[in-house]
Amino acid sequence: MQRIVSVALGLALAVVVGTVGADDKGAKVADVFKFKMKKLDGKEVDLAAYQGKVVLFVNVASQCGLTPQYKELETLHEKYAEKGLAIVGVPANDFGKQEPGSDLEIAKFCKDNYNVKFDMLSKVSVKGDTKCDLYKYLTGQKIAGGPEGEVSWNFEKFLVGRDGKVVGRFSPRTKPDAKEVIAAIEAELAKK
Repeated sequence: MQRIVSVALGLALAVVVGTVGADDKGAKVADVFKFKMKKLDGKEVDLAAYQGKVVLFVNVASQCGLTPQYKELETLHEKYAEKGLAIVGVPANDFGKQEPGSDLEIAKFCKDNYNVKFDMLSKVSVKGDTKCDLYKYLTGQKIAGGPEGEVSWNFEKFLVGRDGKVVGRFSPRTKPDAKEVIAAIEAELAKK
């Protein structure tokens, strides 16, 4: 009986904690880093590779009025990558069908038009019933004073701290180089 109670308490604790999993080596991994996705080149990427970095996830689209934000995202990448910032573009065709291309076409567009060097994932859905698991997690987080729920449009930004917690969420119209975005990134990078 004591063993059953101990097991039940252990399971209850695991459910309550719920924000940490384990990678294939048994190390603790925050929920945001537990997902595996594909890059535009089709290779699988384990998001645990970003653990210990500050990550800005941005759902992107090639045919949106906000598409020029790619330039500002690339500038952030060039300025802060060596300090520990990872920018991750997540193409989605959920808003106005503004990302209709294949992964190969998206990669070519990003390279040819914005010389994008930051990581780009394979096209997924970021809202509704077909929303990918990463975005189920991101949109399910509550951020003090920030928006909640579904992504509202292309180029919504989620800032994740080194510990894997979502610490900021910025609207699509908030440019990547806006004061509040830069301040949040720099504050997270300052944390070791």
